[in-house]
Amino acid sequence: MTAPSLGVCYYPEHWPEDWWERDAARMAEVGIQWVRIGEFAWSRLEPTPGNLQFDWLIRAMDVLGQHGLKVVFGTPTATPPRWMIDKHPDMLPVDAQGRTKGFGSRRHYDFSHLGYREECRRIVQLLANAIGDHSALGAWQTDNEYGCHGTTYSYSKAARDGFRIWLAEKYGTVDALNAAWGNAFWSMEYNSFDQIELPNLLVCEPNPVHDLDFRRYASDQVSAFNKVQFDVLKARRADLPVIHNFMSRYTEFDHYDLGESIDIASWDSYPIGHLAVSDEPVEIKRQYLRQGDPDNAAFHHDLYRAVGHGRWWIMEQQPGPVNWGNFNPDPLPGMARLWAWEAFAHGAEVVSFFRWRQAPFAQEQMHAGLLRPDNEPAPAFLEAMQVAEELESTGLAGKASKGRVAIVYDYQSEWAWDIQPQAQGFSHGAHARALYAVFRKHGIDIDVLPPSTKSFDGYDILAIPALFAWNETLRAAISEFEGRVLIGPRSGSKTEDFSIPARLPPDLPSDLLDVKVLRVDSIPSDVEVEVNGGGAVHHWRERLETSAEVIIEDAKGWPVLVSQGRLFYLGASGNRALIQRVADHLVAEADLPILSLPAGVRCRVRGGFRVYVNYGAGAASLFPADDETGYVLGSADIPAAGVTVARLATAG
Repeated sequence: MTAPSLGVCYYPEHWPEDWWERDAARMAEVGIQWVRIGEFAWSRLEPTPGNLQFDWLIRAMDVLGQHGLKVVFGTPTATPPRWMIDKHPDMLPVDAQGRTKGFGSRRHYDFSHLGYREECRRIVQLLANAIGDHSALGAWQTDNEYGCHGTTYSYSKAARDGFRIWLAEKYGTVDALNAAWGNAFWSMEYNSFDQIELPNLLVCEPNPVHDLDFRRYASDQVSAFNKVQFDVLKARRADLPVIHNFMSRYTEFDHYDLGESIDIASWDSYPIGHLAVSDEPVEIKRQYLRQGDPDNAAFHHDLYRAVGHGRWWIMEQQPGPVNWGNFNPDPLPGMARLWAWEAFAHGAEVVSFFRWRQAPFAQEQMHAGLLRPDNEPAPAFLEAMQVAEELESTGLAGKASKGRVAIVYDYQSEWAWDIQPQAQGFSHGAHARALYAVFRKHGIDIDVLPPSTKSFDGYDILAIPALFAWNETLRAAISEFEGRVLIGPRSGSKTEDFSIPARLPPDLPSDLLDVKVLRVDSIPSDVEVEVNGGGAVHHWRERLETSAEVIIEDAKGWPVLVSQGRLFYLGASGNRALIQRVADHLVAEADLPILSLPAGVRCRVRGGFRVYVNYGAGAASLFPADDETGYVLGSADIPAAGVTVARLATAG
């Protein structure tokens, strides 16, 4: 594996051509090795239909290549030009209220529109032919941030027609669909697939499996759209990796499925912006106003490592204030460096900053870059240069270590609990991230894995939070797993057809876990039921019938955590104290080694190094771990926004 490196996003079409040479030279001076270009340039590449203007693009790549920079070329399909709307007026997406979205920003297309999909295949093929052999070309990026701005779901005629075909292929007969959907309820039975509409503009909520199937269909369209480009690019240059840049907490399509038609997963990391628009408590937003949530970016690093089958990048790293929050704080000095180091600790091959120069015009003019609009360095310019020097001096290499804990994260579960939350705000992702955070506070390395995982061999603890429905692969995997398994809450509470299972949740054989959920008490998130021994239950509380051992119960005598051998079932949502208590119990059961980390400090092992980062607003002191032989960067005294790298006695 090559050593980790830095990149930057650059838009040569935004700047005078006589600036390109100096820009490229300065990038090389900073220590940047990769430059992403092209993903929003369709109107300059083809200003009118068939009028191809690729010469400027090739000249820009020539300049970058002359300075030793490798190019990631982004296909321009996220921003179709205005003439494309004239050619395909029905390609525009339609929102759930039936309103057609217009031209004038970006992502103004419908994934279901086959005519636009063919236009994308055409322009990608033309570009692949034109620049595929360019010496500076090092990778491709497909489109940009699929689904951003809520554009996965479109309620257009194209989507309706495609959905009907998809349903016919899935169910075979309309009678089979009626049975699977339970359409005898409310007299919803269909006589043909052509009668089925999209699940919007109804008097009240749609049948939940109707809604879920539409989301499954929409997810498949995103994957199919990407595969068209992937196939063209790999046919042209099989040796070049194809990448897509995903987002934080964006769940409207199944990223694991799309991961089958990319070589490397990447994501766009904006820790402060993401915290500002998140549903995290006010006190967390205040505490980490200028740093970002100390566990959110790390969770996504580990998620996208799984999506990319072990290979992943940061394609866009926040360098300073962004432009899209209600408020856009300036990061604490040093955070751009910290975020880059944390990504590398989790196995990133490249961290690419967005963007090279702050644009003085259009929608993102308030979004910081490595350079200010007047071409002077912004704070992150010097931090990026520092990271490049530190990577070289420390010799960080290798892969992220395999975690001791695995957490199953499932997109269908996100869709299901959005469709039928039962408790407002209940989500699969919130439970997964809460568990991730409490294990991580002990310095334990964690992997995030898909529900299709066939084996969890090598892990000590497996956590499956709020899983919508079991699949047979996952059932078999947990049956064969020899470590500790934590399940719940709400896991297995539905079948794949969104019905309550006949043997009741959590729908596992009694010899594996003798637990039945008899009823659910969903309460406002600000109402708590105390738990004996510490912590509290809130939001979701299950009444369990079980012969398993009760480990924790609440003050009303309801079991909260039960165990049957190596399987544990958590029958409630809890506050941070309760979730930490549950994690601590499993860590003790598994006899996992832990680190004593100061508040705000996190760490991850890559290769022969452990990287510590300090999200706290003040300095902290580390306690050297038994497996460390000394520090190659920083020291035991780690300042706010600081980074310390320890060398391990043995490679991770």
